[in-house]
Order: sequence, then C-alpha cells, then structure tokens
Amino acid sequence: MKNLILKHSNLNQTNDTVCVYTPYEQRLETYLIPILFFIIFIVGVIGNGVLVVIFIRHPTMRSIPNTYIFSLALADLLILITCVPFTSIVYTTETYPWGEAVCKISECVKDITVGVSVFTLTALSVERYCAIANPLRKLHTKSIAKFTVTLIWIVATAFALPNLVFSGIRTRPKYDSIGRDNDTLQICYPFPEIENYEQYSIVIKFFIYYVIPLFILGYFYILMAIHLHTSTKRMPGDVQHTQGISQVRSRKHLARMVLVFVFLFFICFLPQQIFLLWFFLNPKSEEEYNEWWHALKMIGFCLSFLNSCVNPVALYCISGVFRAYFNRYLFCKGPTWSPQENSFATISFSASSTMRKRI
Repeated sequence: MKNLILKHSNLNQTNDTVCVYTPYEQRLETYLIPILFFIIFIVGVIGNGVLVVIFIRHPTMRSIPNTYIFSLALADLLILITCVPFTSIVYTTETYPWGEAVCKISECVKDITVGVSVFTLTALSVERYCAIANPLRKLHTKSIAKFTVTLIWIVATAFALPNLVFSGIRTRPKYDSIGRDNDTLQICYPFPEIENYEQYSIVIKFFIYYVIPLFILGYFYILMAIHLHTSTKRMPGDVQHTQGISQVRSRKHLARMVLVFVFLFFICFLPQQIFLLWFFLNPKSEEEYNEWWHALKMIGFCLSFLNSCVNPVALYCISGVFRAYFNRYLFCKGPTWSPQENSFATISFSASSTMRKRI
C-alpha cells in the first residue's frame, strides 16, 4: 500500500501524516521496529558498557587509540540510554507521546553522538597515520589524545545546540483512508518555521558529518597504505627484519580495525543520508514517495541506531585482546595468556609507546 508523507520528517524519526492513511496496526514496522530496537538496546548497552569497564579498570588498555574507542563507546551509550527507549515507538504510535522536553533532548543527543562518532573516527585515522608514519612525533601522546577527545565533545555539542533550541512538538493534520483531514497528531520536529531552513540544515549536516570526514579519512588511509607498503621493503638485517615485520603487522591490524569502524559508520548512515537529501531537496518528493522510498526510510532509521551497537561486536571479532576481556566479563572466562602475554598482546594492539622504543 502506498503511503505519502508530508514534509515533517526529521533526522531519525518521522511520524507519517499520510494522504492515503494506513492504520498502524496494519503496518509491518509497528511490530518489527520495537523488536529491532530492543535487540539494539540490549546488545549496545552490554557491549559498550563492557568497553567502558575495560578502559576504566585496566590501565594497560588506556592507550592512545583506545582513548578514542572509549569516546565512541561513551557516545553510543549516551544515545542508547537517552534516545532508543523513546524513539523506538515513533513508528508504532500515531502521535508523539513524550512531550517537548524529551523531544528537544532526544534530537540534541542524536546530533551530539553522530558528531562525536564521525569526528572521533576522523581523529583516530589521523592518529593512526601519525603513529605509523612518524612514531617519534612528540605530539603523539595520551594527553594530546585526551585533549582531542574533549575538544571533539565540545564541538559536537556546539553543532547540536540548534536542535536543542528549535526542536519542539508540532501539530499536523491526519488523513483518513479517503484523504480527508479527519484529525490532528503531534510530532517531534527539529526544524523551526523558517523558510528553507530544513534544506540548508540537511545539506550542511551532510557535508559536515559525511562528505568532508569521508574525504579526510580516505586521504589519510591512502597515505597509511603507501607508508606501510614502502616500510615493508626497506627492513634490513635478520633481527631488525623480524622486529620490523612484527611492527608492520601490528600497525596493519590497527589500521584494519579503524577501517572497519569507519566502514560501519558510513554504511549505517548512508541510506538515511540518501533519503533525507532526496526528500528535502526534491520538490516532487511527496508525489513520488512510494513503497521503495518508505522501505529506504525504515532501513535508514534502523541502521542509524544500529551503528551504536556494532562497534563492540566488531572489536570482539577482530581483536583477540578485547575478545578475551569480553569473555572475562560476559562469560566469566579468564584470559588465555599469562600477564606477560597479556601485556604483549595489549602492546601489539595499541601501545605505540613501546613501538617507539623498538624503532
């Protein structure tokens, strides 16, 4: 059945005011989305919670790249706890039930977490390049990493303040099955009643949170790949060669880990970005809205929140060190290595200070 929505979609939630109205009990998303959000909430809170515990309780894990991962986990926990329980019902009720305060906080927090995630991944990629290309660089320190993370949170919060100011409850008409204005409903809307504000906001956020970081990440990953390739060729001596290969493998592993995070972020937010650009920039979007666009909107909505729980899962799959700690806290299984091996594994994962001693 074809649903046509009016232009009051926002970044993560859209209550459908429809010209051909479909009752909510007849919509697939009414039953599917709460289940998906429940899974996202449980997996995300447990996974990111364990990451935070690992960072706080184990000093050996407080390396430079792990500081950025800790920031990502905090951002994901923030959106999972403050937004997911409230946003999960957006497609299952006809009107927004939580009030203006929750609407403002939810919209603001969503932009904060997106900003923190993309800026942290960008900073992490730059840090990895600096660690690989010039491990002796004086600015490559934990204090600089902490300062960068703090600055990222401040900047992301500043960018999200318009949502805190302008978001609010708006009343929109609801249509019955033959298209008559039959009733009204309330929606949480992040844009003010200013002409063309939605279009400018969507385009600016698309460049700040998506296009520009993507180009920066691509640039530094190309430099990283070139340096790793050339450094492998110029390793002299047997002992130095063995140590050099170990260093290169460790650095490649870290680079792959960050690349996985970047890939997951941009894949999770791609459908939503496509839908928002099409819907707000296309003058005929209301007329052309069909089942395909509705499905893309649903997929983008779910994937944008799924991104908050995938990083711990990715870490569990690609990092033996984090896998051991996850097993310890989740399944009560102790590490499979001795303290010395644990220290070395942590170094192999992220301790660039030890790499500096070897080079």
